Amino acid sequence: MATAAAHVFNIATPTRAELTARARAMIPTLKARSAAAIAARRIPAETIRDMRDAGFFKILQPKRWGGYEMDPQAFFDVQMALAEGCMSTAWVFGVVGCHNFQMGLFDLRAQEDVWGEDTNALISSSYQPVGKVEKVEGGFLLSGRWGFSSGCEHCDWVFLGSIIWPETPDGVPDMRTFLLPRKDYKILDTWDTFGLRATGSHDVVVEKAFIPEYRTHRAMDGFMGTNPGKAANDGPLFQLPWAQVFVRSVSTACIGATQGALNAYLDVARSRVSTNTGKATKENPVALVAAAKVQSAIDEMKVVLERNFTDMMAATRAGQAISMEERIRYRYQSSQVGRRCADLVDELLPLLGGRAIYMDSPILQYWLDVNASRAHVANDPNLIGTTLGGLYVGQQPMDTFV
Repeated sequence: MATAAAHVFNIATPTRAELTARARAMIPTLKARSAAAIAARRIPAETIRDMRDAGFFKILQPKRWGGYEMDPQAFFDVQMALAEGCMSTAWVFGVVGCHNFQMGLFDLRAQEDVWGEDTNALISSSYQPVGKVEKVEGGFLLSGRWGFSSGCEHCDWVFLGSIIWPETPDGVPDMRTFLLPRKDYKILDTWDTFGLRATGSHDVVVEKAFIPEYRTHRAMDGFMGTNPGKAANDGPLFQLPWAQVFVRSVSTACIGATQGALNAYLDVARSRVSTNTGKATKENPVALVAAAKVQSAIDEMKVVLERNFTDMMAATRAGQAISMEERIRYRYQSSQVGRRCADLVDELLPLLGGRAIYMDSPILQYWLDVNASRAHVANDPNLIGTTLGGLYVGQQPMDTFV
């Protein structure tokens, strides 16, 4: 087995602006590949290769393993830019790419298992706590079936969520992420959806796979900042609460996709004349106000995203704790993004008339994808909203996924 000491990387780290420019340069290619990706229900291998070659998966990867270990703002800039071309690509990048952050929270031995021979190895996931866990000497036996493992066909490892139930009545359930190599699970082709079709978010099946204790990550460690990887990766990035990074990975693509939808809308609106009324869309006050509203909302969501991570990174650099109220509020703000973006794109689409509902409409795929994102549990503001509202009236927060 390779050891961490054997890896010394002296790689040039691109700037945030350079990474974003690389992502923006990919937009025309992603648009050109979109139809084939949707038909195949998976991101093309060429796109995964292009993102890897551009260094995107290294943004949140520990420097110890050849990563850039950059602030999350750079990661989300890239995700939003990719989403302007293809939201499914941006979704897979966000989910798979943020796993390199969580991998840095694992025991160093687990990091060596994944990256010891190949620092480009990728990890998919499904955090649904549906598995059956059996304690055995040295670790656990895991069985079950998990859904929604985005990008799984391109990955050599998977993170799977499950609960270790207490053995005594007064015990506390122990939610963990289990890390498994590709040989220990099967992928079932189940992904057939109206939106985010190219994400290839198939089911994963496991039958009594052995997982060493060190290849697990406790949700409580992610919440408390007591991660076993802390000694190996002690930079400010890895002091962030795990959930703060993950929830944004499944909401931020919506912002970029909404920008893509607005761009498509404006391209049509500049020359469209209604066949029914004979009026130009660009002279319709309702159409113009809608464009102003959507662009303003996009800017607001970007500002909140930037501010939140700037403040969190400032706190970790200063060795300060991020307050529970801030963490809950940040998660709630993330949870609103998908539904807010869906409403915004929904407002634009009918203003382009009947042609907008045809499958070759330049705005329709954004509409489908953003609406599909609403189904993710982290994008339901009602769940975390009760926690935040309760905090304001003096209730003790119980949610630890913040």
